[in-house]
Amino acid sequence: MQKNAFLIIAIILIVILGGFYFFSSREQQIACTLEAKICPDGSSVSRVAPNCDFAPCPGEKEGILISSPKRNETIKSPLIIEGEAKGFWFFEAQFTAELYDAQGNFLGRAILTAQKNWMSEDFVPFEGNLIFTQPQSPTGVLKFLSSNPSGLKENQKVFEVPVQFELIPTQKILLYYYNPEKDKDETGNIKCSKDGLIAIEREIPITQTPIKDTLNLLLKGKQNLTQEDINQGITTEYPLEGFKLKSVNLKSDGTLILEFEDPFNKTIGGSCRVGILWSQIEATAKQFPEVKQVKFLPEELFQP
Repeated sequence: MQKNAFLIIAIILIVILGGFYFFSSREQQIACTLEAKICPDGSSVSRVAPNCDFAPCPGEKEGILISSPKRNETIKSPLIIEGEAKGFWFFEAQFTAELYDAQGNFLGRAILTAQKNWMSEDFVPFEGNLIFTQPQSPTGVLKFLSSNPSGLKENQKVFEVPVQFELIPTQKILLYYYNPEKDKDETGNIKCSKDGLIAIEREIPITQTPIKDTLNLLLKGKQNLTQEDINQGITTEYPLEGFKLKSVNLKSDGTLILEFEDPFNKTIGGSCRVGILWSQIEATAKQFPEVKQVKFLPEELFQP
């Protein structure tokens, strides 16, 4: 009988202590969730039981904290980048950031520079500016790449911040490239004529200089071709080393005068080659209804 009484008392004590532990632990968990900390990137983290310390901010474990741009912030070019990183991210006080759209297109790169002594185990402030090209999607990612003088993959640190792009009004334009398979005579010989020109539709931001912007895009050449375009036989010799558009002058009579730089004489060659290069620019320019004819300066450009 006495043993049963002791057993009952022991069970009651276990229940009481267990209940006390449960409710005190529950109260502690509730207390931990009542307070939050705002991280540099705009996100918030809460305290975590059992010790109620704050959870790490995004990037904190990796040794980097980004304050600008914030996560999923809408950005435009030029982009100001600011934050803090521990010394192992730097080499000679610098590391880099690269911007990509959701399709993986590379948009631009920035050199990020330490604003204090970078040889430190603490967080060191950094900043930089990134000028980027027009994205092909509304979202993208900003990748932070630690300096890695060793070149070893295991030493490369990467941290990513998702971003959104400011919607910029665009207009559709045509870029004329060349497909030799579309330019053959009845015997299968290439004619080197305008019959091989193929128009590829692209979009550019609406600006005050659409002709200049379109021609500059054309001169980037292969960068504008997709794998599907290449599979269809579309090709171009652009870009040409050193070849640049200096000025665009549209006369009242519709004559478009284009002045170029060609320091390495890349526009000189066989009549077939230079004729196609010329025709690509001319056809691309003449898509604009105000352009009636095209003249090139200096006149020795595109000579066979």
